[in-house]
Amino acid sequence: MSDDGQRLIITVIGRDRIGIIAAISKILAEARINILDINQTIMQGFFTMIMVVDAKESTVDTAELNRKLDEKGRELGLVITTQHEDVFHYMHRI
Repeated sequence: MSDDGQRLIITVIGRDRIGIIAAISKILAEARINILDINQTIMQGFFTMIMVVDAKESTVDTAELNRKLDEKGRELGLVITTQHEDVFHYMHRI
């Protein structure tokens, strides 16, 4: 598998509050997942973020990562989704 084969797309949506990026980044760092690109904005009080991450050195599988992010999302009132880059591209092609 090429290096690009380990990239994931993580999306985060919810009410804005302090510490969202820190909380998500901490989970990724603990799993040895590198953030390649991040874009976030606040629209009328709603926080939205999309991240492209490299999971080739990850210490957890995607199911475990999803569980940890989902748990943090519930704690912070966020919806967090994780998809393999290929799935994301397939779902969003025109």
